Amino acid sequence: MNRIFAVLSCLCINLFAYASEVPVNYPAVESNVSYKQVTALGFRPADARLVYANDNPELQYGLLWLPAVPQYGEKAPLVVLIHGGCWLNVFDIQHTWPMSTALAQAGYAVWSLEYRRTGDPGGGWPGTFEDIKSGLAYLPKLGEYPLDLERIAIAGHSAGGHLALLAGNGSANAQAVIGLAAITDIIEYSKGGNSCQTAAPPFMGGTYAQKPEAYAAANPAGKPIHPNTLLLQGDLDNIVPLHQSSLLGITPRVQEGTGHFDWVHPGTAAFQRLLATLDEILKP
Repeated sequence: MNRIFAVLSCLCINLFAYASEVPVNYPAVESNVSYKQVTALGFRPADARLVYANDNPELQYGLLWLPAVPQYGEKAPLVVLIHGGCWLNVFDIQHTWPMSTALAQAGYAVWSLEYRRTGDPGGGWPGTFEDIKSGLAYLPKLGEYPLDLERIAIAGHSAGGHLALLAGNGSANAQAVIGLAAITDIIEYSKGGNSCQTAAPPFMGGTYAQKPEAYAAANPAGKPIHPNTLLLQGDLDNIVPLHQSSLLGITPRVQEGTGHFDWVHPGTAAFQRLLATLDEILKP
C-alpha cells in the first residue's frame, strides 16, 4: 500500500510540474473589454512571493513571475508592474495575475507589487506611495534570480500609473516608465465625478482645497518625470479621460477603439501594443 501511495504521489507531482509549464492561452478578443472579462481569465501562480516591508507584510509584498523559456538571454528583462484600482483596497493585485502570466510567457520577468490602499491601515497618501518606493528599493535583493537588473521597465495601470509616474523619476536603473491609462494630474482628476475620480479625495485625505500641499506632492503633472516616460492610452476610456495622457507634455501613444481595461487583458490589441513597446525598450 505504501509503495502504491508513493508511486501515485510521484505521478501527481510530475503531472503538476508539467501542468505548470503549459502556457495559458489568451485568445484574441474585441477591444473595450470589461473588468469582469479580465477577472475571468486564467493565470499561473507566481514563482515567488517576497515581502518588501514589515509595517503590514500581508499587503507589502511583491509577486515574481519568471519566464519558463528565456527569450532574451539567460537573464530576463524585468517589468515592475503596479496595478490600478482607484487606490482602493477593494481592488487588489489579483486582477493583474493574467497580465503577469502573459508577460512571463512573452519572455519577461515580472515584479508585481501589492501595496496598502485607501481603506487599509497606513494606506492612502503618502503611505501608498511609500510602499511603491519600498517595492522598488527591494529590486537589488532579487539578484539571486535570473534577472537582468540593467534592463527594467516600470509599468503602471490607471491609479498604478499615477504611482509609477511619481516613483519612476527616482529609479536610476529603469530604462523607461510606462503609464497605461495613467492618471497624470491628480488635482484635475479629483474634480471629476466618475467612480474612480471620486476616490481621489479619500485617497488624499481631503479635497484639493483642503490639502493643496499634499496634492502638489502627489501630482506627477507638477513634478520632474523619468526622461523616457511613455503614455499608452485608449480613446474609449471612460475612467481615465484621454486628455489625462497629454498633461505631461508627452505625445501619447493612443490606441484607437481601446477602453480602460484593454491594457491588462492579454487577448487585446492594446496588450500587443504594450508588448511591442516593451520589446522596443528592453530587447537587447
